[in-house]
Amino acid sequence: MKLNNPFITAGYESPDYFCDRDKETADLVNALENDRNVTLMAPRRYGKTGLIENVFWKLRKELGYQTVILDVFSAQDLTGFTRMFASAVFRSLEMSVEKALSAATTFLKSCRPSLTIDPRDMSHKFSFDIAPSYAESTLEEVFGYLAKHKGRVAIALDEFQQILEFPEKGVEALLRNHMQRVPGVGFIFAGSRQHLMRDMFSSARRPFFQSTQKLHLDVINKAKYMAFAVEKFAAAGMRLDEDVFAATYDRFDGITWYVQAVMNRLYGLKSPVPTKADVSAIVETMIGENSYDYRALIEALPDGAVRLLRAIASEGTAEGVTSSAFITKHSLKAPSSTSESLTRLLNMELVYKTSRGYVVYDRLLGEWLARSM
Repeated sequence: MKLNNPFITAGYESPDYFCDRDKETADLVNALENDRNVTLMAPRRYGKTGLIENVFWKLRKELGYQTVILDVFSAQDLTGFTRMFASAVFRSLEMSVEKALSAATTFLKSCRPSLTIDPRDMSHKFSFDIAPSYAESTLEEVFGYLAKHKGRVAIALDEFQQILEFPEKGVEALLRNHMQRVPGVGFIFAGSRQHLMRDMFSSARRPFFQSTQKLHLDVINKAKYMAFAVEKFAAAGMRLDEDVFAATYDRFDGITWYVQAVMNRLYGLKSPVPTKADVSAIVETMIGENSYDYRALIEALPDGAVRLLRAIASEGTAEGVTSSAFITKHSLKAPSSTSESLTRLLNMELVYKTSRGYVVYDRLLGEWLARSM
């Protein structure tokens, strides 16, 4: 299907609308083909999920794999994870809703699978009535199904670090034990909280220690991204000048979601030759659309955290945020209070640490903060 706008901001369509990532795609395909699980790490909005979708498209179309993608972020405990995992596995690996329900009924003895119809779109949805006391046994039964499933399967668990928030103990060891007993099933463990993911897979104290190939996702190469964007505009009879694309890419440090979002709106203007002024107007609109949420966020934060967040935003990339020089420059509180505020902002994922220093996670929020001081 040809899309009205080639700059996708959510979901995945096909390689025709996917920019570059050739090496990362090849590395992931090669790893899964050769029975190596992968840990994929990147901050949010770098295109991590899109890359997984692109890899899985190739695995399905070119190598005959079946694929499963599960976003773990919304799971609050092992029971919730098991319910979501079971639904994703049976829904994705069986050819029809009827076969999926039949397979689930056959393999799952510790819970009752059922099928419901969503009245909004008349789509069929699985539900699993899993009691917390049966979560582990149901999970074992799902892996039992995977072990007996014919053909190659690839499973991506996005935001995998969420399992660290589960109240149950030993979840890492439980999953590791099951996952190493399903031949023919490859796993991608993806996560945006990189320090947590690194500790899970690189610490000798942890069950997943050195069990995967690691891939750190960086931004898309500027020249390749520019060529992609120029080509898409040209195909629609528009001319995208390189300096206009560069203004967008540089403003957001090449982070995929922001570049895509601006290019999507720029393309939607249908201007024969869009300008840098158009880019600035689009960014202003995007900031304005989110300003109410930003104000509500600031009002809910303690004063010390707000001061630190504004200070980091004003710097763009902030180094030594707990140093006396930084604290004095931005009229912050004592180092201990600033350190506490920094921990709060990191845990809330309002800022994250790069190799050059701390930045505001949401770049539009960062701009809004910098100009509202």
